Amino acid sequence: MKQIGVMGAGSWGTTLAKVFADAGNHVTLWARRAEVADEINQEHKNHKYLSDVVLPNNLRATSDPADALQADILVLAVPSQTLRSNLEQWAPHISQDTILLSLAKGVEAKTFERMSQVIAEVSGVEESRIAVLSGPNLAREIAEEQPAATVIACTDQDNAVAVQQAVATNYFRPYTNTDVVGCEIGGACKNVIALACGMAAGQGLGENTLATVITRGLAEISRLGEALGADPRTFSGLAGLGDLVATCSSPLSRNRSFGARLGEGQSLEDARAASNGQVAEGVISSQSVFSLATSLGVEMPITQAVYGVCHLGLDVGDMVQALMGRQKKSEIPSQ
Repeated sequence: MKQIGVMGAGSWGTTLAKVFADAGNHVTLWARRAEVADEINQEHKNHKYLSDVVLPNNLRATSDPADALQADILVLAVPSQTLRSNLEQWAPHISQDTILLSLAKGVEAKTFERMSQVIAEVSGVEESRIAVLSGPNLAREIAEEQPAATVIACTDQDNAVAVQQAVATNYFRPYTNTDVVGCEIGGACKNVIALACGMAAGQGLGENTLATVITRGLAEISRLGEALGADPRTFSGLAGLGDLVATCSSPLSRNRSFGARLGEGQSLEDARAASNGQVAEGVISSQSVFSLATSLGVEMPITQAVYGVCHLGLDVGDMVQALMGRQKKSEIPSQ
């Protein structure tokens, strides 16, 4: 039994707080708005994100970050592009013995840093105490206790195991991995590929197209990961292929749904309005991932195409034609 702090009461933060509580831990969930914290404490529900899910009694919410920051495991469940600013405020209150677990999936826009790099830079915490969680983890299905697996990646295997043991339940099965780079790149890039799959679906294209985008998307994610020193095997696992398939295939995926609206002809503003005012993470990540790939000389045509639609005004139909008209080549580069 451990003391768990979860910073962020969105759908994924609330869901993982529930998982940690169901695993027998004492959980404190920080919500930015006091009324959300009160609702969780009084009704054991987060109506905005998981309206019909009853939260455990050993999950307590607070709107004071200091209440949640003193923890054995501190879960960072805020969006990737706000992680730095939030962590700058929280860092002075974090114990030197705490394991930090990142849920954010993205590459920081200005620095091209992965989330674990941002955490280390801002908090001063040793790399060995920074872990990331990634896998085919659609929040609502897990909140409903449908069986799922995930990966806990940390350069220190013992700390990865500590988180693994704390979050394991009869419906949530965590595996460990020491390849933090691969898990983070897989998590950041899959949102971009999911946007492309959504765009294709919005254009009325079928399963052959989606399978092609997923497969070639995995190829370009792997190229970027390996250029950054990732273990190629990670991309055939839960944090690679597993996460990619779930995010690209499910209507529960915000990125796929957002992409589908763009494929149907909606503007970014219209798609955002239809998504409760939220922009899908892949929209922002497409720019930072493409810029990172360009700086490394890594070819990522699908990512480049999504970036073109989201940031340069490229028409979705033109994007599809551009991808199909690329130079013919072998699927296996050495051939």
